[in-house]
Amino acid sequence: MSRPIAHNSGMSDVRRSLAVRLVPAAAAGVGAAVLAAWIGWGPMPRLEERVPGQDRPAVPAPEQAPVGPIRGTLTVSGLQPVELPGAWPRFRGEHFDNISRENVPLARTWPPEGPPVLWSVELGEGYAAAAVLRGRVYVLDYDARNQADALRCLSLADGKEIWRYSYPVRIKRYHGMSRTIPAVTERYVVSLGPKCHVTCLDARSGEFRWAIDLVREYGTEVPLWYAGQCPLIDRGRAIIAVGGTDVLMMAVDCRTGRVVWKTPNPDGWAMTHSSVMPMDFAGKRMYVYCGGDGSAGGVVGVSAEDGRVLWKTEQWRLRVNVPSPVILGEGRIFLSAGYNYGSAILQLSEQDGRITPKIAARFSAKQFGSEQHTPIFYQGHLYGVMPRNVGPLAEQLVCMDLGAKHIWTSGRENRFGLGPYLIADGLIFVMNDDGVLTLVEATAAGYRQLARAKVLDGHESWGPMAIAGGRLLVRDLTRMVCLDVRAR
Repeated sequence: MSRPIAHNSGMSDVRRSLAVRLVPAAAAGVGAAVLAAWIGWGPMPRLEERVPGQDRPAVPAPEQAPVGPIRGTLTVSGLQPVELPGAWPRFRGEHFDNISRENVPLARTWPPEGPPVLWSVELGEGYAAAAVLRGRVYVLDYDARNQADALRCLSLADGKEIWRYSYPVRIKRYHGMSRTIPAVTERYVVSLGPKCHVTCLDARSGEFRWAIDLVREYGTEVPLWYAGQCPLIDRGRAIIAVGGTDVLMMAVDCRTGRVVWKTPNPDGWAMTHSSVMPMDFAGKRMYVYCGGDGSAGGVVGVSAEDGRVLWKTEQWRLRVNVPSPVILGEGRIFLSAGYNYGSAILQLSEQDGRITPKIAARFSAKQFGSEQHTPIFYQGHLYGVMPRNVGPLAEQLVCMDLGAKHIWTSGRENRFGLGPYLIADGLIFVMNDDGVLTLVEATAAGYRQLARAKVLDGHESWGPMAIAGGRLLVRDLTRMVCLDVRAR
């Protein structure tokens, strides 16, 4: 969920593209080139260019997760949150698809000023968005004054801070700082900081559980524009795509901090801004990840049980991995990217216990691509915002079938830039770069706009949205706002 760089088209075009547009957080990640790893938690070292294609030694046996040398500081306000209903506990929500299934009727129209604002809060520069559970909002912020990552827990009812856990890390402004979404359960919250610090805390109290510095311990290289991968908690384990010297992915027991398994990285795939997505196929639970930086990379499926590579392909290998895989069912995975790379459907097949991946369809950027946010698969159709530089359809919201045939588009007067979108109660909430929120019916029957209002100041309103109990959380570069979108 950060900004990719141009695919090729000349260095001058790349510089202009970087100066004008960047891709933020979340959902996802960027890496046409990667920044060299920052070593340790201390002062900013000299940056060096990554040398791709280095040999990687064999992965060591599982071991106790190393704890970072600085555990940070917990600050508690003493406030007790109201236990409100509704949940959005991770990147792309409870079911990993950016669709809310809560039985909360939502308004189909708004007054001219937009839906009521319940509260707003200032944030450090970035695009990191919210996870929500049991009336608590979790956001990984950056405290520029104290030069520290700050995992903050706020009340969903009024936005007041319940606690914050901060640890020192120096970050230079580079199109914002933080850009990931924590993963939270009833017991734990796990975050991944801009410089690849993984932190696990008690979800209610904020008390420290364990931490891992991926750069120091595993040789991870911090992606360009900082880390954008959102962590995953599945079966009580934190799943992290390390992209390190020896380790591609690992599972860490949230209770003990012990590394349960590690996936080797013999091909040297780097960390990207794409996030790990769970998938069930042929009776196996697996984690699907788009890794690498173009010189080495592709898509991999890793066993949830022991970290074995169940399948891997380099048929989808690109310099810029931002959107995450979309699980379509029946062994199909939808992949998309920006910068004229387009999209594809990856089909898995199984025979005699062996899983084989194959690109079943490829689509041009003019058919569909996505520079930043991950498309939504809803009722048999894909919804997403087209990339720029694809002609008349640039930055339009589209509905298409699985053959990338456009069922409808939002029209030239309705463009959404790099903004986020989600679906709830049969409605699409979609934001543009300037902080204008649009409400559209989530139907393949046509583009049916129901309401529109400016809800943010409008400076890079790119952070992914979250919705819980009819409360919609949106943010721009420096502020998060909670909107009441419930029906009256």
